[in-house]
Amino acid sequence: MTEAERYKITSNNFADIIISNDSVLNLPEGIPNSTKNVINQQFAIYHIPLEYMTLDSIYKFGYYSVPTCLGLLSDLVNHPYQYSRLPEIFSENLKGNGVIIGFIDTGIDYLNKSFLNQDNTSRILSIWDQSIDSDTYPPNFFYGTAYNQEQINQALQSSNPLSIVPSKDEIGHGTLLAGIAAGTPQSEYAFRGVAPEADLAIVKLKPAKPYLKEFYAIPPDAVCFQENDIMMGVQYLDDLANTLNKPLVICLGIGTNQSDHTGTRPLTRLLARISDYYGRSVIVAAGNEGNRGAHYYGDIKPPAHYDNVSLHVSEAETGFTLQFWGTSPNRFWIDLFAPDGSFLARVPPSPLNSIIIDYQNTIIIADSQLKEPFTTEQLIVLRFQNPLPGQWQLIVYGATGDLPMQFHFWLPIHNFVNSETIFLKPNNYTTITAPGNSPSMITVTAYDTVTTTLYYYASRGNTVTNYPKPDISAPGVNITGPFLNNQMIRTSGTSLASAYTAGISAMLMEWGVVKGNLSDMNNLLIRKILTQSAKRKPDLNYPNPDWGYGTIDINRINRALSDILIVPGLR
Repeated sequence: MTEAERYKITSNNFADIIISNDSVLNLPEGIPNSTKNVINQQFAIYHIPLEYMTLDSIYKFGYYSVPTCLGLLSDLVNHPYQYSRLPEIFSENLKGNGVIIGFIDTGIDYLNKSFLNQDNTSRILSIWDQSIDSDTYPPNFFYGTAYNQEQINQALQSSNPLSIVPSKDEIGHGTLLAGIAAGTPQSEYAFRGVAPEADLAIVKLKPAKPYLKEFYAIPPDAVCFQENDIMMGVQYLDDLANTLNKPLVICLGIGTNQSDHTGTRPLTRLLARISDYYGRSVIVAAGNEGNRGAHYYGDIKPPAHYDNVSLHVSEAETGFTLQFWGTSPNRFWIDLFAPDGSFLARVPPSPLNSIIIDYQNTIIIADSQLKEPFTTEQLIVLRFQNPLPGQWQLIVYGATGDLPMQFHFWLPIHNFVNSETIFLKPNNYTTITAPGNSPSMITVTAYDTVTTTLYYYASRGNTVTNYPKPDISAPGVNITGPFLNNQMIRTSGTSLASAYTAGISAMLMEWGVVKGNLSDMNNLLIRKILTQSAKRKPDLNYPNPDWGYGTIDINRINRALSDILIVPGLR
């Protein structure tokens, strides 16, 4: 990519296509005026003129090449501050010193006292704001604006700080997560983040392009972000940590239902690769899709050869994307019936092109593929535009009765669909959002420390392949944390639990890497320490699809670290 071409990254007249170097896909190289922007040796992004992003783009380019959209994983409501602080389970010897916690989210309110040292200098090492275009973008990333710690400190000393560093968090989600994970103690609120001496690195994501929201029928006002921008943010944080030679904990409080729920999306594979490095940890939220009616699980058992799936579509629904994943090696097809009983179409296992259905102003675009490059499962994507309200029937058939006939449907995350668009016989399990359904991630669910109950909307495991998820439970219900304009709010969600766990992980990185107790500390070892030391209920079996391996317990973690130091072979 050249300086003259970089405008295509942010232009609404260009679409984005993800290319993986370890797959065989329909590369868009022959499209006129297309430009390639490299993320790393594994991934690149092609920016193509918007007119080539047609309704059949999933068929043309492949399911994993069209970026998905991710949404926030907390029910962010600006409640007035009430006294409800994080549990006092902190270590006075470990505060995250020398460790970077990176957030890829809505940005940060860098003026907030939660991110200042005692001398009023900033604890933020860097802010990459993808939404502010300038010629001071990070090297090799070609968009946005990067602000270093010196510039942030200059802004803090100015009477008009936003004239120097104009980056703002307009939503507050990124500010809240950073504060929970690493907020500076504030005596007036009896508040302290988990790792208050950790360094912070921030990626403020640019909003998803309008064409992509329209492609997936996501409401125009929904807060969502493109997969490729998040991938760029991940690479930016890893590059920064390498430059500074510091350990890095990445906290991701956003997610999507648009995946096979086994960890094969490009973003998930990039995070998995980085999580294997020494001095790296990746903490992700499990999602808030339990008890939402957004998942259906079917198991056709002979002599039956079909399953009738009922989907209720709200009167207020404007559109949504529905995904079907069928168990290999069987083949499936779906018959679609409108609420008035009309048969609309049969979607076969592998049509020659996208199927477009037009019925009474309802448009349905169906893409069916027997397998994708990184999964053997059959995929059918149904994109509904202006759907008729009422009860839709989706009749699922399995081709071979003596083979497994299990399948899953997922609606979008609740942020992207009307709350009354639901399956009439939903299944709350296998609802962990991507990238949290990857075996490589440390996936965190949320619970209430007062009632010791699971967060009502917490996504449940396991993965489609029955890999145990989530990994751990952390505080995430009625949690108080820093918000915009030095306010405090109280809210709930698994993203808050992921921020809490990111702070704990920074403490473990400090103990292992910074203090030299375990220099090869990485994501795998942190997961092992967290899960082995977790507090478990005697009446439950573990690993548990609701609770993971139990709840985080700092006292047990400290004992586990002591065991590593004194037991031969553990260090």
